Amino acid sequence: MKLLVLHGVNLNMFGQRDPAHYGSATLADIDAALHALAAGLGVAVECFQTNHEGAMCERIHQAHRDAVDGVLINAGAWTHTSLAIRDALAILACPVVEVHMSNIHAREPFRHHSYIAGIARGQICGFGVDSYLLGLRALAGRG
Repeated sequence: MKLLVLHGVNLNMFGQRDPAHYGSATLADIDAALHALAAGLGVAVECFQTNHEGAMCERIHQAHRDAVDGVLINAGAWTHTSLAIRDALAILACPVVEVHMSNIHAREPFRHHSYIAGIARGQICGFGVDSYLLGLRALAGRG
């Protein structure tokens, strides 16, 4: 099973940006935890981060061509703004799970709406790094 983890805009700043909402874990810490869990679950995982919307869409298109078995995405602010990323994800034949470190529903009103939620199998938010790990377990069929 091949799973793809997509990290969106500004998420390369985890560990430095707003620790009250996002904690102290860096993106490298999150990716390491995902790789360790994936190894234990017997699945392959690839992680990708970009601050460029077009690059994110291109990576999603490549996931379609590669026939990945599932996509875990934290699109960051694009969650609330990007129809382009939503439409790219809609092309995929595999399940998509949306994750967020913070509880987007308990934050500013503009964060309550997700363009991704309507096409995702599920959404996990508010559990910090564990949001990613729970999402990976769900995609691997061990949620």
